[in-house]
Amino acid sequence: MSSLPSRAAHCSLPSHLCASPARKATLFALTPLALCLAQAAMAQQASAPAADAAVTAPQLQEVRINASTEKDMGFAPVEAQTASKAPMRRLETPQSVSVVTREQMESRQITNVQQALQTVAGVSPVNFGRRGFDDLNIRGFRSTESILVDGLVQSPGMWAKLQPYGYERFEVLKGSASVLYGQVQPGGIVNAVSKRPKKDAINEVGVEVGSFGQRTLQADINRPLSESGKTALRINAQVSNADDPTQFVYRRDRWFAPSLSVDLGAQTDLVLFATYSQSEWMRQQGITPYGTLLPNRNGKLPVTMFTGEPAFGVYDVESTTVGYALEHRLSDTMTFRQNVRYETEKGTGNFVSNQALQADQRLQNRSASRQYMDFDLLATDTSLLSRFKALGVKHQLVTGLDVRSGHSLTASRTCRIGALDLFAPVYGMQATCPAALTSDAPAKLTVAGLYAQDQIKFGQGWTALLGLRRDWSTNDIHNRVANQETRQKDNATTLSAGLVYEFKPGWAAYGSYGESFLPTSGLDFAGASFVPETGKQWEAGVKYEAPGGQVTGALAVFDLVRENVTTADPVNTGFSVQTGEQRARGLELELGADLKNGWKITSAYTYTQTKVTRDNNAAIVGLPLNLTPRHTLTAWATYKLPQYQRVTLGLGGRYVSEQIGSYPFTLPSYFVADASISYVGESYRVTAGVKNLFDKAYYDGAINANVVSPALPRSFNLGVTYFF
Repeated sequence: MSSLPSRAAHCSLPSHLCASPARKATLFALTPLALCLAQAAMAQQASAPAADAAVTAPQLQEVRINASTEKDMGFAPVEAQTASKAPMRRLETPQSVSVVTREQMESRQITNVQQALQTVAGVSPVNFGRRGFDDLNIRGFRSTESILVDGLVQSPGMWAKLQPYGYERFEVLKGSASVLYGQVQPGGIVNAVSKRPKKDAINEVGVEVGSFGQRTLQADINRPLSESGKTALRINAQVSNADDPTQFVYRRDRWFAPSLSVDLGAQTDLVLFATYSQSEWMRQQGITPYGTLLPNRNGKLPVTMFTGEPAFGVYDVESTTVGYALEHRLSDTMTFRQNVRYETEKGTGNFVSNQALQADQRLQNRSASRQYMDFDLLATDTSLLSRFKALGVKHQLVTGLDVRSGHSLTASRTCRIGALDLFAPVYGMQATCPAALTSDAPAKLTVAGLYAQDQIKFGQGWTALLGLRRDWSTNDIHNRVANQETRQKDNATTLSAGLVYEFKPGWAAYGSYGESFLPTSGLDFAGASFVPETGKQWEAGVKYEAPGGQVTGALAVFDLVRENVTTADPVNTGFSVQTGEQRARGLELELGADLKNGWKITSAYTYTQTKVTRDNNAAIVGLPLNLTPRHTLTAWATYKLPQYQRVTLGLGGRYVSEQIGSYPFTLPSYFVADASISYVGESYRVTAGVKNLFDKAYYDGAINANVVSPALPRSFNLGVTYFF
């Protein structure tokens, strides 16, 4: 990292916590209203007579930011907040939104986001090797960079892998969603809702051990610091080490997340939070399809072979976040909210990738790179939530401004390394790296978006949702290798509209239209900047919610088009033009149930038809998009034994049909089963589980024509959690 410029030469704090004066000024410039409101709330509290305070104290509400987590336990949650930035019945939401609760994650012993979303219709957790973070496709399109935390986007680096242990739930909003969240990918977004302080004490310490050297120690401690419980401290922490079936591959994670709720009066909720994570891992891309999926004249290859070079090095990434979530009720019908997060990511990565296999199908050509990553991002979202009646119609209106400003640097050196004999591998080859950086282009991105979305209830069972947004973004890039500076300015107007009709209690039909946009960096042959990619989606469906919310269900059909896709310039070799178009159409079914007879069930079916509808490469026009199976079916159920109420059994599985794309091979279909058993004592819980119960060998990802990514074989896990 010595080649990276210093970001805080005069800062006495550790470098990852320092910010330049300009960035500090930006931080304070974006938050004066929050400070004023906090001061006003404290002044109001101080001026209240002591007798009044004594009277009202028992009625103080607990912190409500990211509220409704208690309602979201179980397998059939009825509320979500991602579709409207406010708690909203899923039945009244004219768009597909799925929720994975804390209880679901614990019953399945989830260790990463990909596993958590395996039971969500429309989501295809894909495998691009053990590359360090979670990859996702939603409705046929890549959505890896559209994973939000508490409604705010993460830094563009995305090297900090989310730890599911730190989140109450994951909400998946499918389809184009730029009206509320700005620059996102067209398939949809994932919103991770963090654990936050509660008024009741929580004392939980757990340890897990499992196959391939898995060892995890974790804790969740919540301490009320006032009689009302409104001032509270919560600390989540996790330390995890794991090896891998692939030789030399491992991962080490250290994660710590404190949060503090502050009592600023009955009308104000304020949560201060921070996170720190440090991860080290050996990256493995995958293995050649020749000798695994396709024939190889030399024989079969073990899928656990390491094709990199252990001596070349590992990834080592550190990230921090600090911020706050403020909610102030101006009246019974109006609430001011502001979420602010400043985060940094910094690290190095050493990676050996597979190139084309040599003609003898024995020697694997490889390339090596040393990467240097340095990111920071200040993200703010300031909004006003209003509830009112006008002309006999009920409104829930959200208006807001979100602003992001950040710096990013991913520099690298491309190195030469010898080919690996796949049938007699010898490690320890030296790589030859240039003294100068191969790529070095720091960038500064500034984004601002004004938005408004109104939920309108009228007539008998009718709900409309109308949204409009205007965005402006500027991306300044300094290519220090080419000594070239460019500025790309984009703006976009997006809208959404939907209508829901609850035609009988618990049954609703809906239709909606949504748009998305995502700036595309780069220049065409004429030197003009690319325009943003856009997404447009039509969706219709039916939803069900049983009285009491014990059963929820949804059926959706959608038509999603991605436009302005870059494709090769047919006239000017080496350049691109934006004439590509891709389409995804499909049907999704979801069911969740919390039955009184001890059964809890979550299941989903997805039918997705994707294809390239326009591209300058005529050979792929009409073909499906890569890594988009036509059919997926998944289910997970738990059953509490009536004779032994402390024992719960879990069983489930997922079927994925073959995945056909433009690769010279097809990923075969597969079925994988999981099982678990748990016992709850007076102050502890023991859970044992097995994933890939029948030890199915399969492939759930591919990077390009040279690399396929094997999935994990059967693995066991045993966890003990102690409550005190």
